[in-house]
Amino acid sequence: MTIVVGFSTRPEGAAAMAHAAAEARLRNTRLLVVPNTPEDDPAETLSRLPGLEYQVLAPSEAGLLAERLIEVAEAEQAEAIVIGLRRRSPTGKLLLGLNAQRILLDAGCPVHAVKAPD
Repeated sequence: MTIVVGFSTRPEGAAAMAHAAAEARLRNTRLLVVPNTPEDDPAETLSRLPGLEYQVLAPSEAGLLAERLIEVAEAEQAEAIVIGLRRRSPTGKLLLGLNAQRILLDAGCPVHAVKAPD
């Protein structure tokens, strides 16, 4: 079994990676890292997580992050998907990001939505 994490170099991406790593250790399973874009290189973040079994997959195509994470999770029969969420203004809280909404509604496994610390 696996945990799938969507990674970006933003604070919410680091928070998602930390949570996904903790879940993978807790469940004694591997971590599949899907960079959000080709520019989102998880190497530095992963180097701070010793003893973790992981695999970095090809990034999603532009505009297809939700589809890529769901596709990987289904193909690998993942235990969960972990995504990072941006903090939003009071008005912005009325609208959830399109990718996050798609993943939360369409994934066939549990989704952990993690915010970056303040």
